[in-house]
Amino acid sequence: MTGWIYPRVIAHRCGGVLAPENTLAGLYVAARMGVRAVEFDVMLSADGVPVLIHDETLERTTNGQGAVAAHTAAQLGRLDAGVRHHPAFSGEPLPTFQMALETCRMLGLAANIEIKPATGQDRQTGETVAQVVKAFLSEGEKRGGQCVQPPDLLLSSFSSEALDAAHMASLPPRIVAPARALLVESVPDDWAARLKRLACHSLHCSSRLLELERLGEIRAAGVPVACYTVNHLDEAQRLFKAGVAAVFSDRIDRVA
Repeated sequence: MTGWIYPRVIAHRCGGVLAPENTLAGLYVAARMGVRAVEFDVMLSADGVPVLIHDETLERTTNGQGAVAAHTAAQLGRLDAGVRHHPAFSGEPLPTFQMALETCRMLGLAANIEIKPATGQDRQTGETVAQVVKAFLSEGEKRGGQCVQPPDLLLSSFSSEALDAAHMASLPPRIVAPARALLVESVPDDWAARLKRLACHSLHCSSRLLELERLGEIRAAGVPVACYTVNHLDEAQRLFKAGVAAVFSDRIDRVA
């Protein structure tokens, strides 16, 4: 098992509370704050296009209504994903996964891609995310020095089926496939077997539910642990001292 290669502070849902979640505005805010890694959620539209959103429904974060999976990518792209956060972000669009990857590349941001399938779409979502990532990395390889190098990518999911479906076969020889992370709330007793079965590089869990004894077991096995959602500097420092490799934070202004 290789070590942790990503930054120690990762902006949760793009920019944390400083910007509308899962938007390009959040990516720009994270970059301006000096954060070098972001996390965002990816779900499929009705026509199978991966977009950035956390909930299966639109009401909390956009001016739309109903299920994400009942709207086409074109319909989702016309929604306002910023106004619910603050009027200053009015008109901020709900972005596609492709748009987010391109923005991360331009800004030099590493990205933790959480595969967030709507109910019953676990395998389809994992497969589609993998296809988009492969095309993105392959396109970057073809362009070579004419573009900023692709960001470091990490795939994670609470859904074992989605993560298992996110295969990265047939990549060009010089491209390293993104690492994968098992995402859980509390660390299960069979964590080692699940990591092995899903070929995961790291384990991501709730900071509130992480037991130090279990953390020691995982570290002894050479597996990096990242914790969510850590919004206070003293908590982040405590976790780093205990051996946690990284934290996801909504308050990058306090923790980063």
